[in-house]
Amino acid sequence: MQFTSEQRLDDAVLEREFTLGDIPGILWTPASAPVDAPVPLILLGHPPLGLRRMYPRLLDRARQAVGDGFAAATVELPGAGDRPRLAAVDEARAAMRRAVEAGEPVGDETVDALVLPLVEQAVPEWRAALDALLQVPGIGGPVGYSGGVISIGIRLAATEPRVAAAVFFAGSFVPRGIVEEARRVTVPLHVLLQWDDEGNDRQAALDLFDAFGSKEKTLEANMGGHTGVPRFAGDAAARFFTRHLS
Repeated sequence: MQFTSEQRLDDAVLEREFTLGDIPGILWTPASAPVDAPVPLILLGHPPLGLRRMYPRLLDRARQAVGDGFAAATVELPGAGDRPRLAAVDEARAAMRRAVEAGEPVGDETVDALVLPLVEQAVPEWRAALDALLQVPGIGGPVGYSGGVISIGIRLAATEPRVAAAVFFAGSFVPRGIVEEARRVTVPLHVLLQWDDEGNDRQAALDLFDAFGSKEKTLEANMGGHTGVPRFAGDAAARFFTRHLS
């Protein structure tokens, strides 16, 4: 991992861009944190829209995390930003949009083609990023995962023992195989669900929540569409991480 830039934000947050091989990423840490008192780390997931486009929302979440005494980091997803496109995923995304616009169900084959290649490539990259980030002075465990493509979060929480707690945003298409993997997730979970999410099958989201194997899992449902998550829902997620990572 190589740091490529560094800036202080409001004298409270240190933002460092980095590359992990050819994968861009961003790390946010408390600007005044002593290196001999390492802080927990939250991995910030996001949809595959590109870090540049997602930066304002990621920065808002990172400021919250740093204000609560954590470090936060994210990496560019496969096929997004300036990374090479994933042609098969792009084709599946176009097929998904055609089905949604026509009011037709999105078939399992399309969901698998859309999500599984992203999961297969992204999860090893997140784990490699975690290896590197935990070597940065001032960062330690435990580790949380927050948001993003829920299937990536499920695979990561099920296979990465360093992830101690996770916040998931319901509303993505989830392959049937990933639902089965959810039964292997045992870390504490806080799941946010927008009740009127126009692109989400509400019952499928509820069935997925039921499938999680965690003994401690909370579902917070709020009225509103996909982009209408209320601020207080984010505050509740922040309190969840404070309980489990501090």
